[in-house]
Amino acid sequence: MTTNPNSGKTAIVPMLICCALFFILGYITWANGALIPFVRLAFNLETDTQAFLILFASYIAYFFLALPSSWILGKIGFKNGLVASLVLIIIGALIIIPAASNLSYQLFLVAIFVQASGMALLQTAINPYLSIIGPIESAAQRISIVGIFNKTAGMIVPVVLGSILLKDYDSISSKIKELKAGAEHDALLAELSERLHGPYIGVAIGVAILAIVVFAVKMPEVDVNKEEETTDEAAVTSTKKTSIFQFPHLFLGFLAIFFCVAVEVMAGDIIGTYGRLLSLPPFFVKYGTTFTLVCMLVGYFIGIISIPKFVSQQTALRICTIVGITFTAISAFSTGLTSYIFVALLGIANALMWPAIFPLGIKGLGRFTKTGSGIMIMGIAGGAIWPLIYGYLKDTLHVDFQHAFLFAMVPAYLYILFFATKGHKIGKEN
Repeated sequence: MTTNPNSGKTAIVPMLICCALFFILGYITWANGALIPFVRLAFNLETDTQAFLILFASYIAYFFLALPSSWILGKIGFKNGLVASLVLIIIGALIIIPAASNLSYQLFLVAIFVQASGMALLQTAINPYLSIIGPIESAAQRISIVGIFNKTAGMIVPVVLGSILLKDYDSISSKIKELKAGAEHDALLAELSERLHGPYIGVAIGVAILAIVVFAVKMPEVDVNKEEETTDEAAVTSTKKTSIFQFPHLFLGFLAIFFCVAVEVMAGDIIGTYGRLLSLPPFFVKYGTTFTLVCMLVGYFIGIISIPKFVSQQTALRICTIVGITFTAISAFSTGLTSYIFVALLGIANALMWPAIFPLGIKGLGRFTKTGSGIMIMGIAGGAIWPLIYGYLKDTLHVDFQHAFLFAMVPAYLYILFFATKGHKIGKEN
């Protein structure tokens, strides 16, 4: 690994680039919250489950790209990997234009998948930079800073896209329902779908500028073949292991990440649909994701202050799952704005889960750490699967939407609670 020559302090320009990259990640990831109600209307979809396929296309890419991304970066280098990931995001953004013009939902999903593939590669490439652009002692501080940029982007994008895509949502929705299939109906859908052009042309231009900057700026390179140095006793013991499959806590951690992202996406991206089904004003449909992410940011700061000074990661994880179950139950058995507010408040419970689960899942892997990290990243696919399960309960089995939310969320939280209390220890004593 090439270290920063100015090892006593963080390299400012690479750090600014990392902040910009995490902003892009947050912006594109959390755009789904505004896209779900929009595509149901613009593409004339029959059910919410069909609209939730956006989440499937967005998050399933991590399952397929997490492990290959390490191989790709080993071949082309981390800096070129950053540029390649941004190019994929640009291509995905540009594919959305003809998808909208032709009212092709299938092509739209392809565009989302291409964008997500770029983000999967970007996630794999960018994280090592946070360790090498400054002293290792301040790495956690840098992670906190880029995390704030990521969540801030997530709070901004529903406001930006919501104000553009969901303008006059109720009146347009009513008009589309009143019109019979025909030229006037199709013209209204085409006019609505064209609202996608401006935002995604803007994304393509912005990301292209960032790709040029990344290509032009001198960045440190990462040696993917270098083994991580560690003094951790469990990691030293791992040298006796011959296979990644000899670490059961890793795969239990993968499943914990799966459910962690599942509940995070359910609270962050489904909340707009939830607000619509609660018959709340369009304001709550448009900006639901923003409310959830504001709560996540609050939870993020709580974690910075309290872990490990007041509580351990394991204890924080247990508390979060119990709070998550409690808030979910309150939401399921209350009505109107109260129910909606407790979905948004799940952001506080969900914020600390990833930071607690990930290190527990890869702890003690030693020379298998890189592969283990890739396996953990594959767990992001939980965001692809769980909304579809919720949609199946609600739309196919006709379970009340609030009860369906309860049935989807509680088992996920219970598994995370199991991992926090026992699962992360399994196999480590052997």
